[in-house]
Amino acid sequence: MQLRIPGPTPLPDEVLEAMNRQMINHRGAEFRAIMQDVTERLQHCFQTEGDVLVFPGSGTGGLEAAIANIFSPGDTVISMPVGAFGERFAEIAERFYLDVWRVPSPWGQAANLEQLESALCSMPWTKAVLIAHNETSTGVQSDIEAAVRIAHKYGALVVVDAISSMGAVDIPVDRWGVDVAITASQKAWQAAPGLTMLSVSEAAWRAHAKAKLPRFYWDFTEAKRYLQRWETPYTPAVSLLYGLQTSLHLIMEEGLPNVFARHERIRDQVRAGARQIGFKPFAPDQIASRTVTALYAPEGQSARDIVTAMRERGVIVAGGQGKYEHTALRIGHMGFVSAEDVDVVLEELEAVVGVN
Repeated sequence: MQLRIPGPTPLPDEVLEAMNRQMINHRGAEFRAIMQDVTERLQHCFQTEGDVLVFPGSGTGGLEAAIANIFSPGDTVISMPVGAFGERFAEIAERFYLDVWRVPSPWGQAANLEQLESALCSMPWTKAVLIAHNETSTGVQSDIEAAVRIAHKYGALVVVDAISSMGAVDIPVDRWGVDVAITASQKAWQAAPGLTMLSVSEAAWRAHAKAKLPRFYWDFTEAKRYLQRWETPYTPAVSLLYGLQTSLHLIMEEGLPNVFARHERIRDQVRAGARQIGFKPFAPDQIASRTVTALYAPEGQSARDIVTAMRERGVIVAGGQGKYEHTALRIGHMGFVSAEDVDVVLEELEAVVGVN
């Protein structure tokens, strides 16, 4: 079975084996050694010397943690949704009583940075910009480096949903000045679902010190306090940390530049192969995601029927979202994926749509 959705992703045998280990004392020396190793390797992959916090939870939990830790009720934030998951980030902020101003882009387009600057100019009191780096509903990647540069000019923090891109795409957190970057284990990290990882800048820590939103489980202060002795405030997801530690070793053995280059090659392979058999990519080439490709089905064919037929042939791809449920499908190609895996997906797609 080929699992090629935008997460969870397939796992290397080494990761599966690691998660089968027996439980250990999460207040003991063995766990502390694991937590130190995981944290330091995450800092390397995030390209930051700052704090990286790990919580049991999904990527959505990480988004909620970021909101709860750096804002107060009524704070103004600008959200830049370009698809379903950017909209989810905005909705989380609204649930926490933030004053959310949307600067949306049509599905299939990247975040509109000219409109961002215009919005910040008209609302200089804005506390932060919320932006998804990689939108898996559309296969679009936005320009985070430029967004940070604009936002910081107006004194706003930048909180980045990098859930489906960190670990596969070059995101130098410190060099770009990202204030909070959120990711999750089941995406490019070739690990199992259930962990969310966040980097926190010094500016974000200063905001956290003044933030008034309620938090307990997600509290950054408690997470950092325990991390100083390589522990977690509450019972950790020990098996998932075993797996993440192993996957981080694999990533660093491959080397970050090689990981980034592999994801670019595979992205290009998917898009070129899909075009040859009658699919049109949802996103233009210049903003195409490195980790997921959304495709319009060939004319006269139902995307949902194609997804069903692919499943019957042993390849699991994802359907479209929102109003594109019947007209688009999505192929995940992040983490533990090779050119040979993509060849299988493309061969089965070609067979399903009947191209000769």
